[in-house]
Amino acid sequence: MDPAVRVARGYRARASPAGRTGHRANARANLPDDARGYLQRVKDNGTHMGNLVDDLLAFSRLGRQAVRTQTVKTRDVVDHALDQLASETEGRTIEIVIGELPECNGDPLLLEQVFTNLLSNAIKYSGKRENARIEVGTQPGRAGEGPVFFVRDNGAGFDMQYADKLFGVFQRLHRSQDYEGTGVGLAIVHRIVERHGGRIWAEARVDQGATFYFTLKGAQEWQVQTAA
Repeated sequence: MDPAVRVARGYRARASPAGRTGHRANARANLPDDARGYLQRVKDNGTHMGNLVDDLLAFSRLGRQAVRTQTVKTRDVVDHALDQLASETEGRTIEIVIGELPECNGDPLLLEQVFTNLLSNAIKYSGKRENARIEVGTQPGRAGEGPVFFVRDNGAGFDMQYADKLFGVFQRLHRSQDYEGTGVGLAIVHRIVERHGGRIWAEARVDQGATFYFTLKGAQEWQVQTAA
């Protein structure tokens, strides 16, 4: 086993709060406000570390996980991904536009992870927009490549001179205090797309949004299901 993964699993096991939550809650109630604030920051940091470990383990597993290819209704995958992100959109005004999406050949669970991560990014980085807009759709791809899927937002965007860093582990183009995250999500997306024989890239302008594009080997360009 990779040493980093072994350490991550060990951390996850030690961080489990089972059996200790009640005692901690009682002790916290007796602390002054400043001490409770400090403990909350420690808790938040612990949550972030837990999320980071989970993402690293998921990234590591992708190198060994079998890709179970089947015909996938892409619209259903996107709908499931949005269901998973319902808590992130709660209380916000977001226009989500889903265009016509072709069926494709791929692993439905892995493709759901792709759309979940890309949509989560779009939701997060459009968080400062009073009226956020997110679009999911396709456009023609190269000959023999099939359609290009995309997820577009009108959020913070980024400077294209740093685009080559987007898909690396721990690579972030925004300050963590402005936008939370582990820096692993896009690396996971990149690995899944590559394992399907596709490619992924992005285009953006600072404060004018970003668009993430990807292709999938075997996507059927003309098997289009009309968006409901």
